[in-house]
Parts: sequence; structure tokens; C-alpha cells
Amino acid sequence: MAAPTILVADDDGAIRTVLNQALGRAGYVVRTTGNAATLWRWVRDGIGDLVITDVIMPDENGLDLVPRIRKIRPELRVVVMSAQNTLLTAVKATERGAFEYLPKPFDLNELVAIVRRALQTGETAGGTGPQEKAAELPMIGRSPAMQEIYRTIARLTGTDLTVLIAGESGTGKELVARALHDYGKRRGGAFVAINMAAIPRELIESELFGHEKGAFTGADTRNPGRFEQADGGTLFLDEIGDMPSQAQTRLLRVLQDGEYTTVGGRAPKRADVRIIAATHRDLGQLIRQGLFREDLYFRLNVVPLRLPPLRERSEDIPELAAHFLAAAASEGLPVKMIDGAAMERLKIHRWPGNVRELENLVRRLAALYSEETIGVEVIEAELADTPPAEEAEPDGNGLAQSMERHLRAYFSAHDGGFPASGLYERVLREVERPLLALTLQATRGNQIKAADLLGLNRNTLRKKLREHNIPAVRVNK
Repeated sequence: MAAPTILVADDDGAIRTVLNQALGRAGYVVRTTGNAATLWRWVRDGIGDLVITDVIMPDENGLDLVPRIRKIRPELRVVVMSAQNTLLTAVKATERGAFEYLPKPFDLNELVAIVRRALQTGETAGGTGPQEKAAELPMIGRSPAMQEIYRTIARLTGTDLTVLIAGESGTGKELVARALHDYGKRRGGAFVAINMAAIPRELIESELFGHEKGAFTGADTRNPGRFEQADGGTLFLDEIGDMPSQAQTRLLRVLQDGEYTTVGGRAPKRADVRIIAATHRDLGQLIRQGLFREDLYFRLNVVPLRLPPLRERSEDIPELAAHFLAAAASEGLPVKMIDGAAMERLKIHRWPGNVRELENLVRRLAALYSEETIGVEVIEAELADTPPAEEAEPDGNGLAQSMERHLRAYFSAHDGGFPASGLYERVLREVERPLLALTLQATRGNQIKAADLLGLNRNTLRKKLREHNIPAVRVNK
């Protein structure tokens, strides 16, 4: 049997060479081109078993090719790769029928695994999706962690699957829920949000399911609940871990039977809604404590989605800060910039309040400081009284336990379908960077003292600082 032929289109010659070598070693026949016209001619002539195309090419946008390819050769799967690593790119690729979206830079092992999976399955992703939206970014960040979030959202746009979003406060759980709605099948319906922690427990059932007139003291009129308001759309149940047990039982029935009754009502109503739930709490621990129903958890946890805290994606901080500065300027606040040393200081902060804390800080910088360019001294002063993100355990195992939680979440999220190899090196780098940066800060930029404290040779320390792009900044007294 002849080896499958892979068609590669990318205007970057180096990428074409790398893909040609990697796919050739994997046993495939590879044809490469730097333009969309040649790729289209090959596809039209019936050549190729799989297409890998870049988005930006000199003669045509690769995304525009995808529906044309599907129209004449619906069995031919297309993998889209792009350096424009945003949620909109991922969603557009999926909407137009791409089998997979791969952000650049990518891992070659991951790409080969995607090719193998695409050739083994007869299914194609995508279908008809929503019309293109304006080029506004509902979420910001190009880190690997955010790329995984974008890709997951893109895969879910054509489904009504229930999603359970886990993440610390301030990580953007409602933004993800809104993106799932805005780019999903129910975008024409309402997006209704309810925060369980913000409503008195005795009123939650009435708020969710509505009540009839006279159902209880003070019920002078009929009240439609959030399920009724979200009919045909999406219901976002924020802080689901704070839902009282009786309401959990009623919600479980909705998820099982698709029906509910209002408080004081008798006739069941159909629940035509998509459920997205979110929590910052450990639901597993709540289940063990008898505070959350295990059967409800499994009904909600159809698609688990973990949002990383900001400290785990510090490379996104410059883009986030620039976005918030621009937003502040558009609202009439003075135009500001943050210099390099100050930005590095922001990147090593623990951010217990996550993206929300960063946004508040940036707005405060724009409003209160006269300097056009914000320096590291201002940042130091602003962050001086910030509480720590988490206290170390008394036995000194706080770091180990934190890493264990992170890795457990990582393995659980991927469930065996891991995106790339090299986890050991990535974990070491994630730990090493803040260790070096904070030690340098603690020694006020004195590399001799920092090297001695770390037990490293000074030249080794300098090399590692360069590798991690950590500036040798002396903090002023």
C-alpha cells in the first residue's frame, strides 16, 4: 500500500523544510509549496491525502481555502497552522471545516500525531458556523496554556455539551463561558448568568426555576426563573460549588430529564438550554465532605476545562497589560507605557487576584501616576502590600503540593491525549524562571550573592538568566 501524501503550504521556506523532513521520517510522501495557488491545483487534480496549510500566504488566506477544499473533496482533511494565535483564529479554522488548528510555534511530535490521527479517522471537524465576527478579542494571551483553551473552545462550538470550568477567581471563567455561547450553536439565544455565591441560599431555587404567584410569602406575582430566561440559549451557573443541596437535587433532574418545575408549580417545563458551570472550589473535596452531589458532578463534568492562573502564563502579561492600558486610554485616562524592567517585575509577581488584579493595577497606574512611562520603582511600590497567593504548608511541602495539584490537573485535562512531549523539561523551566528572578530580586540584583544563595557558579547563573531572558536589574532602595 502506497504511503499517504501530505500537501504542505507555507510561505516560510524553513518551515517547509522542517515539515518535509519530519513527515518524511514518519513515512509519508510530502509535497511542499509556498503559495495557495499551487496547493489548490494539487487539490483540484486529486492529489494528496491530507493538507497542512498556513493562514497567511502571499496570494490567499489559508482559511479561505478550507471551505473550497471541503466542497470539492469533502473527504480530504485540512490542518491549519498559524502564528496569529488568538481565539478568533482557532474558531474560524474550526468553523470553516478544518480538522485541527495548530498554533505556531508548534511541537513536531504533536504535528505528526495530528497527521496520524487525521489519516486514521474518517470524520472531519467543522461545518456551518456563525458568521465572522468583528476582529475583537474576547480573550487575551498567546501562551501554550491559552492556546489549549482556544482550541478546546473551537472544538466545542458545534456542540451542546455541558462544560465545567475550573479556575481561581479572576482567571476569566465568565469570559470563557461567553465565548462558548457567542461562537456556539445557541448564539442567537440569550446568555444568562447566575452567581450562586451572590444569592441568598433560600432564594436560589426561585431564581433558577422561577416561582408561581402565592408560592411563598411575598410572591405577589409570577416570576420567570433563569432557566426560562435562557430558553434557547445558554445558562451560566457561576460558583456552582456554593449551590445548596436542595437546589442541586433539582438541577440534577434537569440534567437527567430535561425538565423542571417552578417553585409552587405542578406542570413540568422543558429546559431548552445549554448548561455551563464554573467554580473556583475543589468539587472533589466538597463531595468527600458531603456538600456536593457526586452524581451531579458527573453530569456537569462532561467537558472539564481548567483555566490557568496568571502566574502559570506570565508570558501573556505584556499583551494583557498593553490591552488594559489601551482600554484605559480609550476611556479618557492618560496614555501610559510600562518599561522593560517594570514589565519583568510584573511577570514574576504571584498575582493572587489573577487577570482581574492585573487589570485593576493597570487602571490605577493610568489614573494616579503622572509619569508617561511607568518604571520598576512604581511597580514595586504598588505590589509591596499584595498578599501572597498561597501560604506554605507548615511542614514545608507547600511547593510540592502546589506542583502536585498542577500536574494532576494537567493529566486530568488531557486524559491521555497529551499535546506534546518534553513535559519534564517544561516543568523544570517553569520552576527555574521564578526561582532565578525572585532570588535576583531578593539580593537586589547582586549576582554574586544570588549565585552563592542558589549554589550555582556565577557564569552558570548568567547563562541561565540569558536563557530565561531575565534582565540583570538592581532594585533601588
